[in-house]
Amino acid sequence: MTNTGPDLECRDLIKDFDTFRAVDHVSFDVPQGSFFSILGPSGCGKTTLLRMIAGFQTPSAGDLLIKGHSMIGVPPNKRPVSMVFQHLALFPTMNIGDNVGFGLRQRGISKSEIKTRVEKVLDRVGLPNVAERRVDQLSGGQKQRVAIARCMVLEPDVLLLDEPLGALDLKLREHMKVELKALQSAFNTTFVYITHDQSEALVMSDNIAVMNHGRFEQIGTPHDVYHAPDTAFVAGFVGDANKISARVVATDERTLTLKADGGSDIRVAVGRDQLPTGQKVQVFLRPEAIELLPNGADTDGASNVSPGIVENVLFNGANSMVTVKGADGVSWKAALPQTGDFASLQKGDAVRTRWQPTQARCYPVAEG
Repeated sequence: MTNTGPDLECRDLIKDFDTFRAVDHVSFDVPQGSFFSILGPSGCGKTTLLRMIAGFQTPSAGDLLIKGHSMIGVPPNKRPVSMVFQHLALFPTMNIGDNVGFGLRQRGISKSEIKTRVEKVLDRVGLPNVAERRVDQLSGGQKQRVAIARCMVLEPDVLLLDEPLGALDLKLREHMKVELKALQSAFNTTFVYITHDQSEALVMSDNIAVMNHGRFEQIGTPHDVYHAPDTAFVAGFVGDANKISARVVATDERTLTLKADGGSDIRVAVGRDQLPTGQKVQVFLRPEAIELLPNGADTDGASNVSPGIVENVLFNGANSMVTVKGADGVSWKAALPQTGDFASLQKGDAVRTRWQPTQARCYPVAEG
């Protein structure tokens, strides 16, 4: 019977090292043909999780299934997975064709079939006629594609990628994000990709799991993870954000009124959980959600409007990051395009900031 379920299923996975728990009750599914990223800071457990999927680490508890079959006890070379490492691990003494065909030779495939399959996969990754070249004759991006070709020639059900863009320079890394997503779509193979780089995960993924201290704090689409983070950690780790400490002073069905630590009143929309009066909270607000208005402009009685002085303007190509210090001493970061009334904004200019209550996210903070 043909498996119609997820390509990869992890069920309550745990990995302990002596007294340290690296992976703590992690469960998730990855549908066939999707690009699934595991995003988190260094030391959060994402590499350990990937190594358990590959078979290089044995779970302390839980189950792991590929195409509906448990992989517990199955050695790495018997699993229908391949892995691309950060440093690629290409063999410098072999030409490109031999590198790509290495796994096929290990499986005892005939030379003629290896040649045919290597040529076909190199063509599919956009590297025809390079089989006789040496590894040192290729660019960084070409080496990335060779490493992927070496995995894909084995026709794995799941391709695991361990921060494969980490060693590339910024411009090549930006290019390879697009390349990787295009290759994943072309092969229609399930990719499981780990990274600490939020931009990589947001650009390439169908779904992202944000990992912290061995657990998944949220699994969702890039849009959901960025615009509707489930936890304060996700809100702070994915994307840039203004962070304001405050306390709830009044509530109604739609809005919370908060007193910021700087003394100003701010209003935010009620989230999934109504927070009680007196609750200490942290508010997260994306820089692009903040508008700048000329000092003295009519605000029509809008909420969250305050005067301020421009502290800094950082030019970043199409946009500028503007820091505004409010009268209460709280500084706000606003992302502005290089057009309109504020294209020539300078340090010391008087402005007003404004943002909508629905654009902020508010999370309770445990006291003590």
